Amino acid sequence: MLIEIPFDSKDMETAGVATMDSALCWGLVTFEEGVVKSIECFDRREDINDFVDYAIVARQGEPIWPLMEEGIFVLVAEEGMKLDEVMERFRFKELHEASF
Repeated sequence: MLIEIPFDSKDMETAGVATMDSALCWGLVTFEEGVVKSIECFDRREDINDFVDYAIVARQGEPIWPLMEEGIFVLVAEEGMKLDEVMERFRFKELHEASF
């Protein structure tokens, strides 16, 4: 499964979830069997050409309509949250569905 997340840095060791408008990179996470298999960074969301299953955004009220039009299910984390924590919450279904 593929999950896209806007980040405030290209360094995945220190990156936190950013708002869609302020993202310095978009992470494309390959998540299989409850484990992150790989992460690719893209400068712009439009550069991701794969079919994405989920997007995780920083907060409610983000401009998620384009994601929903593409059939991507959108969940909400917290701004600044690190990748490990985001994926742990995803794994245990602790992220909430986004609304606009």
